[in-house]
Amino acid sequence: MTGPSRVGLVHMALALFAIAIVVKSARIQLGQRARWAARAERQQSSERVVPAPRGDILDADGQTLAQSRETVKLEVAPPEVRDRAALRTALLRAGVPAEFARRAADASRKWVALPGRYLASDVARISATRGVYTTLVIERAYSSSSGTRSIIGHVDNNGRALDGVELALDSVLAGRPGSVTVMHDGRGRKFESPMAPSVTPITGNTVVLTINQQLQEIAERALGDAVARMSAEGGDVVVLDPANGDVLAMASERPDPRAGSTALTEPYEPGSTMKPFVAATLLEKGRARETDVVNTYNGQFTINGRTITDEHEAPRLTLTDVLRFSSNIGIVQFALRLTPGEEFQALRDFGFGMATGVAYPVEASGTLREPARWSKQSANSLAMGYEVAVTPLQLAAAYVALANDGELLQPQLVKEIRTPEGEVLYKRERRAVRRVISPAVARRVRTMLRNVVEGGTAVRADLGSFALAGKTGTTRRIVDGRYAQGQHISSFVGLFPADRPQFVILVKIINPKGAYVGGLTAAPVTKAVLEAALASRNAALDRGSLAASRREKPVDSSRARVDTTPAAQVATDDHSGSTPFVALLPSPKLLPARPLPPRAVPAVDGLPIRRAVHALNAAGFRVQLTGGSSGGTIPAAGSVVPAGTIVRLPTGP
Repeated sequence: MTGPSRVGLVHMALALFAIAIVVKSARIQLGQRARWAARAERQQSSERVVPAPRGDILDADGQTLAQSRETVKLEVAPPEVRDRAALRTALLRAGVPAEFARRAADASRKWVALPGRYLASDVARISATRGVYTTLVIERAYSSSSGTRSIIGHVDNNGRALDGVELALDSVLAGRPGSVTVMHDGRGRKFESPMAPSVTPITGNTVVLTINQQLQEIAERALGDAVARMSAEGGDVVVLDPANGDVLAMASERPDPRAGSTALTEPYEPGSTMKPFVAATLLEKGRARETDVVNTYNGQFTINGRTITDEHEAPRLTLTDVLRFSSNIGIVQFALRLTPGEEFQALRDFGFGMATGVAYPVEASGTLREPARWSKQSANSLAMGYEVAVTPLQLAAAYVALANDGELLQPQLVKEIRTPEGEVLYKRERRAVRRVISPAVARRVRTMLRNVVEGGTAVRADLGSFALAGKTGTTRRIVDGRYAQGQHISSFVGLFPADRPQFVILVKIINPKGAYVGGLTAAPVTKAVLEAALASRNAALDRGSLAASRREKPVDSSRARVDTTPAAQVATDDHSGSTPFVALLPSPKLLPARPLPPRAVPAVDGLPIRRAVHALNAAGFRVQLTGGSSGGTIPAAGSVVPAGTIVRLPTGP
């Protein structure tokens, strides 16, 4: 029997090959159809995530502090570019570094990623160029000062919150990303599919803070000037509204800009600023009256083997004078009328030793040890403001209870949360933690603190035309767990105005050089902040109530120490139908004013109103803001007129 011929073998092989192709095709088209279809679709189209803009952050008056904006990242495939010289010129005009513009026009390079982010409108023509590829990026823009930035926080290049309010309220501010289908043609060019559905990104919610940006800038400038002038290592300023606990300003100054909002994170021993709480507790419990007298041993007293000294040497002092002259001996003597449990509970009730709960990702709770852990000196130390650590915000919040007739309030940093459409999701409400003292006792303590400013350790804070209450404090500074030789922390807490406070303002200065006591360092900073706030048109002050608090008669100079701070006067007229408000800022108390020579009116055209007022005041003139279009000052710039002349400054349309 003969075998198959060669032709037959070839035919058989071809038949088997055809059968294999059919089987393979059937397997791919029937069994693997979904997988290969998906692979083909991925080659022709892709899903691109569209980032969502974060919500805006505004100040209490609606001024934008943080906002998201759409930018693009540029990448170039040089071989695909037809006119590389024109592209290079366009990139240079758009601000691309020359080296990267040169690379983008180098045909030998396959791909060039350009640094930086650009507004889509600024690079629209470049983006339309063949060979240029764009990636949408949401960039966070901040229009606030550096101090406000420490409160607001930051986001990284990918939009992830890192710190501050951005992190604390990330779930509120972060939007919901969208997506879009991108098609690819045969040459690899990309375009959005007109048929495939896209998911629109949802913008995050808007957060309105309680911060008043003008007051914040005033506090930052005053603190920065003071730290530089005293060669200090830093400081903090906190301003609260005692009516509702709103944080109106919170400035921090440190050598390291990454320190954040240290008013919330750095506890310190408050020193004599703690004494009013001991006095308030004694009055509330009926253990003492303002006129009660204790022996102060002419400034030196030994108790339990520890010698306590006073700067103001006196044989006896009343409770009022103990606060006025910040007597350590006196407050220790009065504190002996309280048991350790009563003293601890009183300080705990004022909020010490626990975080305030403000909307910030990190907040120190401070330190207040239970009586079981006290030494035989602890009760005395606590009365003087030692063996206790507080943050500036905690201490300011405790003084709020003295300012608002006895209620401890939770500080508020967030005023409102709104949807992008304007619907209010959250509105802050006044949150009373507890009543600490009665209204009558709170008023009595404010009267004693007023004496501190008018004739005690804080006369450098006195405003003259308005009564200010407050308390100074000076403590040794702790470094690496020990008191550092020759280093101090100076502080002052003021209630303005004294009778119906609108501000609780705390100033803390770290290790000032030269004079270091709170009355000579922190108290004048408080005065500077208040003077600037009075001159400002929008610094969270109720002008009507403030006018009723104006002091008709100057402070009795026989009770006050010499203060030669220069005088100033500012008049404002907001044309809102109310009576023009005139703020008479302090004049010298003891020394007669010397006549000042005439001087030229400075040119302030083009300056913001606040800076213009500051420049005119600094030149020795009073300022009256008037309506109408901007047309220069009256008298005109360059005119030589007597010092103290009222210069009318148009506010513009």
